[in-house]
Amino acid sequence: MKTSNVIRLAKEVLRIEALAISRLRSRIGEDFETVVEWMAECKGRVILTGMGKPGFIARKIAATMASTGTPTFFLHPAEAVHGDFGMVTSKDLVIAISQSGESEEIVRLLPLLKKKGVKLVALTSVPGSSLGKNADKVLDLGVRREACPLNLAPSASTTASLAMGDALALSLLKKKGFRSEDFAELHPAGSLGRRLLKVGEIMRTGKANPLVGVKTTVRQALLKITASRAGSCTIVDARGKLVGVFTDGDLRRHLKSKGEKILSRPVAQLATLKPRYIQKEKLAEEAFHIMESLRIDELPVVDKSRRVVGLLDVQDLMRAGRV
Repeated sequence: MKTSNVIRLAKEVLRIEALAISRLRSRIGEDFETVVEWMAECKGRVILTGMGKPGFIARKIAATMASTGTPTFFLHPAEAVHGDFGMVTSKDLVIAISQSGESEEIVRLLPLLKKKGVKLVALTSVPGSSLGKNADKVLDLGVRREACPLNLAPSASTTASLAMGDALALSLLKKKGFRSEDFAELHPAGSLGRRLLKVGEIMRTGKANPLVGVKTTVRQALLKITASRAGSCTIVDARGKLVGVFTDGDLRRHLKSKGEKILSRPVAQLATLKPRYIQKEKLAEEAFHIMESLRIDELPVVDKSRRVVGLLDVQDLMRAGRV
């Protein structure tokens, strides 16, 4: 079967754009590392700017940096020369994206940035352009031809700009020691936020976390479980450290084999001793995997000294949207 012109063109577009990204690897060097260091040391904000299609790429890069802990925003170059430049301070760092380096709106910003004393990084394919000559550092995209068959519509250049921006943002993330816990704090909503919830954020505490001593009777433990509307109680020693767990499943098994006489026995004699537990700093995702693999509905939560501080129920995970 003959390959249509549409399919051939689509494959050629992807080939050219993939090539634009692959060629960036050889362009990552000392200048790139310096820019990452500047961003890490920046006392103000990292500001992204670009006109037209590069502007959309700049917005995305700014969003990625902001979501990974770097104070960042997008500055529209046309709006900047009509008053928005007042948002820029001498402590900021500006990254300007322009394939040609001669975008009129970007060029008009150059003397303002120079006068303010702002560090300027250029993402361009023409280091000798007006933008390149005025920048403190140039990250050469090296795109000589767009994927557009007319060589007009920004395509390979915007793809390369986006990839370079991601490389900057994620290298900065690593340099600053940004952790998944930090990411969770910046993404409280949506599936990412749910995946990165900490156990301590959704665990049951206080009266909803039934704790009993080792000498507590089964009858007393049942009353406490009922009052807290839980499916188990956690047994602790005099220092509040975890000893065991007694569940409604334990009750049914022992009632069947031993009868009602168990109600007056110490609950610790019938409990599961040395049960699985989780620390409150851990992610709810990890707690879910433990509960799923062991086929249990509740999990004691402890601090670093193994003192019981809460109880995690599968219902809590459901309400948080984890299951």
